[in-house]
Amino acid sequence: MSAFDQLLTGFSVALTWKGLFYCFIGCLWGTIVGVLPGLGPLAGMTLLLPLTFGLDPALGIIMLTGIFYGAMYGGSTTSILVRIPGEAASVVTCIDGYEMARQGRAGPALTIAALGSFVGGTVSILGLMFVAPALAQVMVAIGPSVEVVLILLALAVIAVISAGSRMKTAAMVLLGLVIGTIGLDRLAGTPRFTFGNMGLAEGLSFTALAIGLFGLSEILLNLERSETIKAIQPKLRELVPRWADLRASGGAIGRGSVIGFIFGVIPGVSHVVSTFVSYAVEKRISKNPEEFGKGAIAGVAGPETANNATTGTAMIPLLALGIPSIPATAILLSALTIHGVQPGPLLLKDHAEVFWGLVASMYIGNVILVILNLPLVGIFVNLLRIPYTWLVPMILAISIIGVYSVKFSTADIWIMVVSGGVGYLFRKFGYEMAPLLLALVLGDRLEENFRLALTMSGGSYATFADQAALIVLASAAGLLIIVQGVAWAFGYRKSFADQAERA
Repeated sequence: MSAFDQLLTGFSVALTWKGLFYCFIGCLWGTIVGVLPGLGPLAGMTLLLPLTFGLDPALGIIMLTGIFYGAMYGGSTTSILVRIPGEAASVVTCIDGYEMARQGRAGPALTIAALGSFVGGTVSILGLMFVAPALAQVMVAIGPSVEVVLILLALAVIAVISAGSRMKTAAMVLLGLVIGTIGLDRLAGTPRFTFGNMGLAEGLSFTALAIGLFGLSEILLNLERSETIKAIQPKLRELVPRWADLRASGGAIGRGSVIGFIFGVIPGVSHVVSTFVSYAVEKRISKNPEEFGKGAIAGVAGPETANNATTGTAMIPLLALGIPSIPATAILLSALTIHGVQPGPLLLKDHAEVFWGLVASMYIGNVILVILNLPLVGIFVNLLRIPYTWLVPMILAISIIGVYSVKFSTADIWIMVVSGGVGYLFRKFGYEMAPLLLALVLGDRLEENFRLALTMSGGSYATFADQAALIVLASAAGLLIIVQGVAWAFGYRKSFADQAERA
């Protein structure tokens, strides 16, 4: 069957009333957590992760993915109207978006941001349709030694590129790998680091850890900086952009789509990088670079398009290789694994309905988000008036109920509470939780393939330096160097990501 025939099959899943309902819920919740400063896609996804466990795998992943790209859409709203980024990738949008709002042009800024997000998201979905199946076919032919090399390369890139100190990031990666060893050894069947507690035989609950490390720690941090927010509220008739706005932003949207697509494929490269590079490109080629920082619409169109183009292509390493490129896709990987669906080369063969249902739902979700983020912008802005201290009890209740409902274990609630406190302390001292989470979900596969490769080679470590492994390593490293070179050429520096994460 061709890709379009498969896509039609995916629409038969996504266009059912359940598919549409869970896609809408994901997009709505994603927009809300994107609008509310301090939550973002990770916290939003972890909070609703337990709700997906009773669903069909395709429906569960549709809802979680809706939260993921919905938060990317919603983040631009607060960046433009309040000058507070809903999530780190929207930091660049604050620069010109808020200046446009101060000049009475918040409506066109929001509309162009939404249109750019729609175009960028659509381009990334097309890339996911055609690149992921081809990449999966290549991956089927490689052995466990090559997979070990890929996972190690992904973890290395994360340690180098992630915001914050590289030493601290590397420490979080190692801690994640260590935590992942708790429980039964998959190959030998013997318990490890359980200290005689059979409750730890299955390992630490990923759901409890994720909600604690991201949800609870985020709540504690936000309680320290809660403040009254005043937002600029455009009227509905002001949302229609002028022809000059469309003409000025058309090229930026096209270039942002390409930049976001390229940067999204690379594991460890976040949305922050693509948005900064897009902004730098637009300023570099503009005939009036002095307008940037003073309300240039290209400074909104390019970064927002790149942001959402990165979202779809970030799914390619997850679905084709089984390697999450960013923390949000690590949540998706865990959700699929819990449902008995293993992301990777065999996903399209064994669970085609999940892959193509997800692709189809992303097309539908793109349309839903345009509808949500333009006519209803006034409603979402009013959410900013709710005191954060009122939201905390509701979020905590959702967290506790969600964690307990997975295995009906009070131990998981304690794991969530303790990991939330530990995550809060780590983040206060500048340690990021995202590398820990990525290492945690990749640790099992890294160990399993490492031991399997050694078994197949009779214990020879030379298997990790065979021709296939070296070709993959050289190709991936070459692509990384090119992308890094392009980013540096247009003025991107790692300090930008550090500043975005602290914003």
